[in-house]
Amino acid sequence: MQNQPGNSKVRLAALIIAPLISLSLILFSNLAPDNPKITYTLAIAILMAIWWVTEAIPLAATALLPVVLFPVFGVVDGKTVSAMYFNHLIFLFLGGFLMALAMERWNLHKRIAIKILMFFGVSPGRILMGFMFATAFLSMWMSNTATTMMMIPIALSIIYKLEEILGKAKLGSYSIGLLLGIAYSASIGGIATLVGTPPNLSFARIISIIFPAMPEVSFADWFIFAIWITALVFLAAWLLLFLMYKPPQPWDGLKREDFRQEYQLLGKASPEEKIVFVLFVSMALLWVFRTGFHIGPVNIPGWSQWFTHPGYINDGTVAIAVALILFIIPSSSRKGERIMNWETASRLPWHIVLLFGGGFALAKGFVESGLSIWFGEQLSSLSGTHPMVLVSMIVTMMSFLTELTSNTATTEMILPILAGLAVSIQINPLLLMIPVTLAASLAFMLPVATPPNAIIFGTGHLRIKDMVKTGFVLNLVGIATITLVTWFWGTVVFNIDVNSFPEWAQAVTSVR
Repeated sequence: MQNQPGNSKVRLAALIIAPLISLSLILFSNLAPDNPKITYTLAIAILMAIWWVTEAIPLAATALLPVVLFPVFGVVDGKTVSAMYFNHLIFLFLGGFLMALAMERWNLHKRIAIKILMFFGVSPGRILMGFMFATAFLSMWMSNTATTMMMIPIALSIIYKLEEILGKAKLGSYSIGLLLGIAYSASIGGIATLVGTPPNLSFARIISIIFPAMPEVSFADWFIFAIWITALVFLAAWLLLFLMYKPPQPWDGLKREDFRQEYQLLGKASPEEKIVFVLFVSMALLWVFRTGFHIGPVNIPGWSQWFTHPGYINDGTVAIAVALILFIIPSSSRKGERIMNWETASRLPWHIVLLFGGGFALAKGFVESGLSIWFGEQLSSLSGTHPMVLVSMIVTMMSFLTELTSNTATTEMILPILAGLAVSIQINPLLLMIPVTLAASLAFMLPVATPPNAIIFGTGHLRIKDMVKTGFVLNLVGIATITLVTWFWGTVVFNIDVNSFPEWAQAVTSVR
């Protein structure tokens, strides 16, 4: 539930009740007599969780609580906790978002979207596929919200055009399926890349904090694994929406020329568009091929090996390097300007940066205090559960939980707990933390679940019950897909042995 207005009375109640609950826990409970930091950290986590869920104060403001409360209660010193708010993954996010802003500034995003629609054609199934593919592809690299906002005007113009040519009777409920396809594709596409959606970045940073000895999960590793989940859920969503919302009668009179006219309105591609496109493709390729590919016997070295210290270069380095070029290259159509200016860059979502930081700081508190291990010990009764069943359980829980809560905030709360559980029952933490991160993107049922859902609901072309009946089925498909792909493919990509506990995770057991 991102950016949900909420009820003022609920917010006021949470503003008062949450601190009282946390204070009561500190004063009247002692979870670990030999380590009071565990109680303090849990109290702070509960306060943040309640304020995040209810948005009693802005999400970014809640994210700043560790800066004050961790040092005050002796959980983490101020210097360490402050450092959690800016790191290489934040730069990865900022660089990617700057590229997205450059695409928007020069209208490249619209050109890509309409070009894809021209390619797919004019039948109901092809138009739906075209919109969904364009949305999913762009959301791999751009903000899901920005992608949806960009696609909606194009979709509405096509819907009005279809109504004009075919009539509302022939169109039926097809417009509902088309709009739902855009919202769902924005979430599904974001699964495929580390920069596609905030929970993915949160995972990469939080697991590196909790398990510093773990090999890096690179952009390429994530993409090779997650693209199959994106592809399978995407195809399932397309088939489901087409079957549920296909027009009641065959279409006549609609031509591919209608899309060409939309494209012609954009005019000839400007030099700036071409430059941004080249840099966009370059950034994606540099991300994918930085560390190379290492799957089983296949070993393809990445370009970072050309440098003296390849380990010094990360995906954030790439993102900022390409983004800086945007500020250097001059614009040929606007004299005295560059491809990117700071006026456009000032639209960077700093509140998301702070939200990331709050989650990273909270994760650090979980580790330093020993709370993640304590949680894991409380859940040790699950040690007899088959790992595949356990994965299915946590994916199901996360999928439906994020229908009502902030995807990013919920991910950042749950990941440290799962890390502790994995250590306690001695299974590879990746086996739990990766699928639950992906499940955060399976929020298809309610308008408040994600901004894309809220945006398409705001068009007035569909009702909540349309979203619920379609989204529930797609949730189930996503749960099954994530569970199975993680078990059969993720274990290969990330070198997960389901029967052994990795050495890089064993050191954490000593953190109390």
